[in-house]
Amino acid sequence: MKPNLQIAIACVLVASLIGAGGQFLFKLAANRGGTRPLGFLLTPWAAAGLASYFVIMVLYSHAFQRGGTVPLLYPIYATTFIWAAVMAWALYGQPIRPIHALGMVLLITGIVLMSWGQKATP
Repeated sequence: MKPNLQIAIACVLVASLIGAGGQFLFKLAANRGGTRPLGFLLTPWAAAGLASYFVIMVLYSHAFQRGGTVPLLYPIYATTFIWAAVMAWALYGQPIRPIHALGMVLLITGIVLMSWGQKATP
């Protein structure tokens, strides 16, 4: 695998971790935003969540500059669901049941199959 492609994949993996964290930031914002409509937008948690999505777009842009393609990189971003489950387990004690683990295995299998044979763009 070419070094540029490895960098592109690493960028998207980091973006998926940040994306999972961003979801938890939005959850905190929703829980602490009061009862006003859109009150959650006035919390620092929402601002941090929005900032995380900005960082994700920067990482994606860098990955595309390194030759990554949408069919290769986007399935990798789907690992966000795995990271979110692991974070929910670590932070809130939410269980990861065997059916969840099976779903994670299927997700990873799908990522591998969708990325199979994809090449970096010149």
